[in-house]
Amino acid sequence: MIKVASYNMRKSIGTDRRRRPERTLQVLSEIDADIIALQEADRRFGTREAVLAGHLLAEHSPWKAIPFGARARSMGWHGNAILVRRDAQVLDSEAIHLPALEPRGAVMADVRIDGQVIRIVGMHLDLSGLWRRRQAHAILAHVAASTHQYPTVMMGDLNEWSVQSGCLRDFAAHYQFAETGKSFHARRPVARLDRIMASPDLRITGAGVHETLSSRTASDHLPIWATVAPR
Repeated sequence: MIKVASYNMRKSIGTDRRRRPERTLQVLSEIDADIIALQEADRRFGTREAVLAGHLLAEHSPWKAIPFGARARSMGWHGNAILVRRDAQVLDSEAIHLPALEPRGAVMADVRIDGQVIRIVGMHLDLSGLWRRRQAHAILAHVAASTHQYPTVMMGDLNEWSVQSGCLRDFAAHYQFAETGKSFHARRPVARLDRIMASPDLRITGAGVHETLSSRTASDHLPIWATVAPR
């Protein structure tokens, strides 16, 4: 069984308007997932520097960031990043270019962990419903066209409110949703903007929203998690 998590960390700026990367790491440590998809992991301007600096991860966490060949000082691609435990083997990784009015992207990695190979796709979709659907189609097509196919988990901030419409309906034709719960706004959750989805060859054995004193103040989103196992 593999535990995955998704977290829009809002560049480590909490609901108290303070940037505290150490607090973000504390929240991630509480979740203790094997694989984590992060959104808004890099600063927005300039060199797009990673908020969770390499030395912080190395000294205060059990994870490593998967490289995607983007900017030298960035952790991911358009703010999307994937962390995996240090003993995990990264077989492949790539950035996925998405159609968008503003810079958007997704990241994909094939990881061997605990003897299992799993594909992870992390994403942060547009605020516009039309562009979200275009981006969902681009991600689904990219994964379907891959030479090698693996059990797949997709997760991230989808910015979609209703599972009955828009990009969620598009994803639901191919993936099952984990019942994680409401994750936004962190202080008073009213919406399921963050989602975890698994391909049919995986069983979702547990899921939830991680709501603690730290997570309620570390970002405007609460992190979500799920456990998956092969069928």
